[in-house]
Amino acid sequence: MILGTGIDLIEVGRIAASFERFGQRFLARLLRPAEIAYCLTHAQPAPHLAARFAAKEAVSKAFGTGIGAELGWQDIEVARRPSGEPYVVLHDKGLALLAARGGRLVHLSLTHTRAHASSVAAMEG
Repeated sequence: MILGTGIDLIEVGRIAASFERFGQRFLARLLRPAEIAYCLTHAQPAPHLAARFAAKEAVSKAFGTGIGAELGWQDIEVARRPSGEPYVVLHDKGLALLAARGGRLVHLSLTHTRAHASSVAAMEG
């Protein structure tokens, strides 16, 4: 059963500008170390950074909380299977919130172009 869905769309340029302005501090606030490492392996990391930003927003919307006191940036991680398929790893408040909502897992889809990144998340119970 689907318990919640979320979607987000962001301009890649907005994330690129924040990364240029704040550098590693910006990345460390939003992403976990493995996410940063993956994104920075690309010649153009901004679309990948933006896709993860959108994914975390979409997941937070699927929970019905948004990013804030109940669920933070570091509570959600976007990982990749060997096939390249993205998946969600929840940490700390994310795990607690999934259990409280009666969820089993969160499905995730990402897409990006040079200009936009988008993500859809569905929490399954």
